[in-house]
Amino acid sequence: MLNINPARTSSHNMVMDRIFSGIQPTGVPHLGNYLGAIQNWVNLQEECSSVLYSIMDMHSLTMPKDPAVLRQNILDTTAAILACGIDPKKCFFFRQSLHLPLDLPAAQYLQQVIDMVPEHAELAWILGCLTNVPRLLRLPQWKMKRACQNNEGTVGLLTYPVLQAADILLYKSTHVPVGEDQVLHLELAQDIAQHFNKKYGEFFPVPKAILSTTKKIKSLRDPTVKMSKSDPQKLATVNIADSPDEIVLKFRKAVTDFTSEVTYDPASRPGVSNLVSIHAAVTGLSIKEVLHQSAGLDTAHYKIVVAESVIQKFAPIRNEIKKLQEDTSYLIKVLEDGAEKAKELAAPIYQEVRRLVGFQ
Repeated sequence: MLNINPARTSSHNMVMDRIFSGIQPTGVPHLGNYLGAIQNWVNLQEECSSVLYSIMDMHSLTMPKDPAVLRQNILDTTAAILACGIDPKKCFFFRQSLHLPLDLPAAQYLQQVIDMVPEHAELAWILGCLTNVPRLLRLPQWKMKRACQNNEGTVGLLTYPVLQAADILLYKSTHVPVGEDQVLHLELAQDIAQHFNKKYGEFFPVPKAILSTTKKIKSLRDPTVKMSKSDPQKLATVNIADSPDEIVLKFRKAVTDFTSEVTYDPASRPGVSNLVSIHAAVTGLSIKEVLHQSAGLDTAHYKIVVAESVIQKFAPIRNEIKKLQEDTSYLIKVLEDGAEKAKELAAPIYQEVRRLVGFQ
């Protein structure tokens, strides 16, 4: 189920000593989030004894956020991650900003985030002083997302890949599950770790990528771009808490082409191929098996088959999300307990960083 690239894994029999990954709190994740990341998270917590998963609330501030919406999104994302199968007893599951209480009045929330200086942010400053600006300016996410900020962009948007590196290195993580669009950011983290080690002595492991075998899930309305929560077309993105009727409607309206046969050819038939990829991913079948089962179907009928497979996959998750969303105190406790464990792990590592750079 996992494709661990030998070029990006440790040399000692591909042992995964410590895994770190995170997700921004955008509310309930969508189909692409689940198939591309969360599904792997669930598998990895069974395969490695030291696993950390984080709600990346500090990263979310790189784009404008209403404090009340951000606070609710943190809770909804937490509920969804737990409903998908993440077990806090098998991993450290926490918020990136660590100790900020979620029961603050909304008006105070954003300012409290800004005022905090937890280990993630402190280490990001140290690592930022080892990172050159031209390297950050070349990253594609900067070029793409600054367009949403009138082509100006903020310092936070420019430097958040350094914060990502700090997130990973703070726990001496050895492996990081990433999507294709985050590989360059992980390479930056690798370079920063090597630069730090060269300057201050061998300290940080150079983290390796774990790439999912699931093909990148594309928009249902434009199969040339990836599925995204921010897509202005409501029919483009399937959220894992969508109702069965909503899922059927979105797949029925999915863009395909004028050929009725179900085939897999991403270059010339991206729309149909995207449906095949989704079908294979939610059922656990191979592309070949999906095509064999779908022989004789036209694309109109095939869309319903895929929709029904997605509905079946997410029905128990959707029900569990609803239950968890009604128990806010439990969600907060899970994050607080995870933060305490993460803090215990991070504190001695960061104290050693402070010693190495001359702070103490």
